[in-house]
Amino acid sequence: MKKGEMQATLAQKLVARAAGKSSVTPGEIVTCKVDLAMMHDSGGPRRVKPMLERLGAKVWDPSKVVVITDHYVPTYDDESRKIIRIARDWVREAGIENFYDEQGICHVVLPERGHLRPGMFAVGGDSHSPTGGAFAAYMFGVGATEMLGVLVTGEIWLKVPHTIAMDFAGRLQDGVSAKDIMLFLIGKFGLDGGQYQAVEYRGPAIHALPMQERMTLCNMTAELGGQTGLISSDETTAEFLKIKVEPWDSDPDAPLMAHHRFDASTLAPQVAAPHSPANSKAAGEFGSVKPTLAYIGACTGAKLDDLRMAARVLRNRKSAMKLLVAPASARDLRTAEDEGTCKVLRDAGAEFLGLGCGICAGYGGNVLGENVVAISTTARNFKGRMGAASSQVYLASPYTVAATAAAGHICDPREMLQ
Repeated sequence: MKKGEMQATLAQKLVARAAGKSSVTPGEIVTCKVDLAMMHDSGGPRRVKPMLERLGAKVWDPSKVVVITDHYVPTYDDESRKIIRIARDWVREAGIENFYDEQGICHVVLPERGHLRPGMFAVGGDSHSPTGGAFAAYMFGVGATEMLGVLVTGEIWLKVPHTIAMDFAGRLQDGVSAKDIMLFLIGKFGLDGGQYQAVEYRGPAIHALPMQERMTLCNMTAELGGQTGLISSDETTAEFLKIKVEPWDSDPDAPLMAHHRFDASTLAPQVAAPHSPANSKAAGEFGSVKPTLAYIGACTGAKLDDLRMAARVLRNRKSAMKLLVAPASARDLRTAEDEGTCKVLRDAGAEFLGLGCGICAGYGGNVLGENVVAISTTARNFKGRMGAASSQVYLASPYTVAATAAAGHICDPREMLQ
């Protein structure tokens, strides 16, 4: 930074680049050029195709569009087959080469296939699109109408956000994960704690996290009520992407809306009770709860690192309840199979489901039945989201879900990692 230049947050720098300006100010409305637009089968082609046809419009740049099937796969009825067919047909018609069919959940597949890098400005047709912020890319979710505008023009307007910093000193204890950080933050600040601003995760504990854990953190900024979640780029980013990355970070004295500081070493594993991620407390306070189902799935709970967490707990143990595992991506599943992680989970009694959002989004043949009590690695536990309205879902990390499966009741996973 040159002497006299205004100190800027990471969010401001990313937005300024996309807007073609030297600097931007929180509250200012700017028009940004979009580097990447991501859609999935549920909110993508079946929504935008008819609108594009009515306008007689074409996609502004097919090379900057990524389409991923994940919500309605594996197909299970006539409607799901139709929705997937529309997606497959449209990508051919529109000339979209970046199409990943039944390869896993969009938020995991997008970065693992090399479509995100620091400095980018991206939109996604899903509320959990802030996952991209783990790579120091400004990414947020939009609806089908906003996506239509992006597809036609390659641009979108944005009110420049303020930044709320969540700063974690120290290091997490063994058995405590990014999911616990998020459940703690949502419990403390509520579902609107992010005030639809940019939430930046900082501090030694954050930068000690591996890339997939950072993805979980930024992903659940949606549940915290932020527009996007951001982590500055570093060597971990470069190692995951296998490219040399440009450094993107906030200036030391950039003005913030709020700066919250925590000691990561004191954080206990968290569990959120039905029917909100904000109903979170330390896992040890839920010892009397005996779920009948443990679910390890979703973009926040079934990536390779997540499966490894669960396997660490379940090695040489048996699940005392029904245990379902839905891996987040085909690549992660292959690696987990090759290294023996899947075998550990199967030996514990796990039943593996197909790749995709599945139960988390309330799709498929395995949604929760009446009065089921589940503990899940998913991001949300709103009433009826994962199946019957009478079901109850407790949210937790893969460590805690696995420990609960083994113990037969909700428990602190640290007890099993001694």
